[in-house]
Amino acid sequence: MKSLNVISLLLIIIGGLNWLVVGLFDYDAVSELFGGSDEVGARIVYTLVGVAAIYALALVGKVSRDD
Repeated sequence: MKSLNVISLLLIIIGGLNWLVVGLFDYDAVSELFGGSDEVGARIVYTLVGVAAIYALALVGKVSRDD
């Protein structure tokens, strides 16, 4: 389970950094790597980042819990 948490975190970081670059420089790195935002590869990356974010919602309870 720990490896799934790490993978999810890495995907969320990648997505967040991509959005930072989009916001600051109007440059979509994922889209550029795969030849456009409508390409299959880019859509897979966007989907994986979204699924990782949904998975991270379940982790919020674990992180915010007082021990």
